[in-house]
Amino acid sequence: MWPGAQKEQGPGMTDSIWSGDQLDLDAYLARIGYAGERTPTAATLRELHARHAAAFVFENLEIILGRPVLLDLESLQEKMVGRRRGGYCYEQNLLYAAALERLGFQVSGLGARIRMGETKIRPVTHALLKVRLDGADWITDVGFGGEALLEPVPLRDGVEVRQGGWTFGLVREGEDGTWVLRSRHADGWFDLYAFGPEARHPADYGVFNYYISTHPRSPFTGRTVVQQPGPDLRRTLIGTELTLTRPDWSREVRQVPAEEIPAVLENDFGLVLDGKDEADLVALHREQPVA
Repeated sequence: MWPGAQKEQGPGMTDSIWSGDQLDLDAYLARIGYAGERTPTAATLRELHARHAAAFVFENLEIILGRPVLLDLESLQEKMVGRRRGGYCYEQNLLYAAALERLGFQVSGLGARIRMGETKIRPVTHALLKVRLDGADWITDVGFGGEALLEPVPLRDGVEVRQGGWTFGLVREGEDGTWVLRSRHADGWFDLYAFGPEARHPADYGVFNYYISTHPRSPFTGRTVVQQPGPDLRRTLIGTELTLTRPDWSREVRQVPAEEIPAVLENDFGLVLDGKDEADLVALHREQPVA
């Protein structure tokens, strides 16, 4: 079995798809600061998404530190809830899916091809979620990083939503059921990713995760990527380059000396690492000082 893969359900085991039955729901909700109703409503979904996005940082530090990315729920809870770390799309959306399932939401997984303003066909490498609620579908994705949604979006052609200082939209493309999530930039719409209707499962994400966390051409295996979207500010650390972006698309960019990486992670992103991980990251960025 590849690292991080999910075990198949066997006879007599739970029929939970997202391991919601294994989730310490109280601990997860405390971690994101949610104390509201625990009923599967649109209001609950919006609040859960918003609070999860604010609490968890998008980060690939396990990969950079040479460790496997584990997707079983016990490992996700230990890392993200217990040690108050973040994660990238598979980790974030699998933990979030477990919470949604536990709360009674009808949740399914989807896979997306990253675009980031380009039209070339890339492989399916991004995980996102769809929730069916009161006869309507919503896209909810807490794991996209710098330009991630801050709240769910109705799955409707042509919809536009304002979230904080940012504007997102969804459009249908072609005749094959493809949807495109877009962000409005200063010069117009910017395609973030494209996804189809095919349902994806934890086993699929295990395969995607192994590729994206180990392949030398992956954007996450050769440099540090830490991102935190917010209503009025997006923080991004790529390699040693720290960028602060505001809704008017003004940017502050600076190079971070290797020795300051742990302080930036703590002060700008709320990530507190142990001494060995801090030392290893400093050593790594001394060897690769250019973002």
